[in-house]
Amino acid sequence: MKLYPIETGNLRLDGGAMFGVVPKVLWQKVYPADENNLCNWAMRCLLIVDGDRRILIDNGVGNKQDEKWLSHYYLNGDATLESSLAEAGFKPEDITDMVITHMHFDHCGGSVKWNSDRTDFELAFPNATYWTSKRQFDWATHPNRREEASFLKENIMPIYESGKLRLIETEGEYIPNITFKLFDGHTEGQLIPYIRYNGRVIAFMADLLPSTAHIPMPWIMAYDTKPLVTLKDKERFYDDALAGDFVLFFEHDLYNEACTLHQTPKGVRVKQSGKLAELA
Repeated sequence: MKLYPIETGNLRLDGGAMFGVVPKVLWQKVYPADENNLCNWAMRCLLIVDGDRRILIDNGVGNKQDEKWLSHYYLNGDATLESSLAEAGFKPEDITDMVITHMHFDHCGGSVKWNSDRTDFELAFPNATYWTSKRQFDWATHPNRREEASFLKENIMPIYESGKLRLIETEGEYIPNITFKLFDGHTEGQLIPYIRYNGRVIAFMADLLPSTAHIPMPWIMAYDTKPLVTLKDKERFYDDALAGDFVLFFEHDLYNEACTLHQTPKGVRVKQSGKLAELA
């Protein structure tokens, strides 16, 4: 098995939204904001090559939205999904499994693209089986008013209509060496992959833990629909991670690709942080 972090570019989001009830005087010490209170966040995906399977977890914001929409998120950085896949030696047609942790636009926007004459949408990974949880799909296709701006039909319905979408209802190992775990709080049925690699477990954190800065228990995004459920599910995840000495892989942390954890008198904290290749 080989693992390839896949950078797809960055976006800027309001620091208050990203850190919820935590005061800026605290969070800005560990995650800086600009003069407009915007923090820069990665959209980092993970490619797993295991035998004849090439599994991509999440795929960034994509490029099919119009300039006005994109301007709200201040996209930046030189990397794209396609360029990062090419750097790893692959192209979208090589992907056999596309795992979508949840259907917010910055995690699944790259699933679908315009066709050649921009008259319709088509799958960006034409040879892949797409995976997400049934609860997340049901939630995303019947969105509440608070989340509906994050669930774009053009990111979701072409996958469903293709017949290539697999909806899981229970936790389990649906792809060899990858167990799908389900967590709520941020959104319903967020799928968190646990990857067995070199005798360790690599947990792809998605929005359960967007960054190392979110590791303290009360540091929860204002975007989370049920923060008290997030609190419980973080605790449940930490039970797994500490017992199994997991390596955490971060989708949104601009400064830390991965980390390990340990228990301290102040609670769970970062033990080591750095590149995935250094820790796994």
